[in-house]
Amino acid sequence: MAQRARARLRDDALDAAEEMVVGRGFAAFSMRDLATRVGVSRQTLYSEFGDRRGVASALVLRSTRRFLDEIEAALAGEQDLHAAWVAAVRGALSTAAGNPLVKTLLTGDGMPELFSTDSEPIVAAARDRASAFLLRRWPDLDPDDVALAAETATRLTVSHLVLPLHPADAVALQIATVVCRICGVSRGRGGAAAPRRP
Repeated sequence: MAQRARARLRDDALDAAEEMVVGRGFAAFSMRDLATRVGVSRQTLYSEFGDRRGVASALVLRSTRRFLDEIEAALAGEQDLHAAWVAAVRGALSTAAGNPLVKTLLTGDGMPELFSTDSEPIVAAARDRASAFLLRRWPDLDPDDVALAAETATRLTVSHLVLPLHPADAVALQIATVVCRICGVSRGRGGAAAPRRP
């Protein structure tokens, strides 16, 4: 019961903090305002998060986890490697567009205080999780190629968020094509991904 109440408090606090940070920026964010917003004492928040940077870290972790859950779900929804990456990139772009915090975390726009160096933590997490998923799904792929493809796809997606030059659907198709070429995979008949023959 106490654990459930603590989890609810944490979620409520992070929901409120996300609204505050997106609306005013992290520089204007304070534990006092958050405590008032949630209806608890500052000491309660300090006990849960440590300090305001602890709240920021918790926001980053929660947003990253949700973001990567959506990417993995998109990858899992297709049998063809190319189609899977089209869906994953579309999902990533849609999530970022619909969630100001995720876009801010990826681009560093307006909230550089959340990271010591740009979006590297999210890029690394996306690369590692996508690589692990792809190797479970397509175990015959070369692990080094998969890691390179996953990182390239992630960085290209972030690049589009920072400076969109083409429509999102076109970007998703381009990135999926790059991933397949790095992995040496062609779109097989019947929708199954098949390694290209030398």
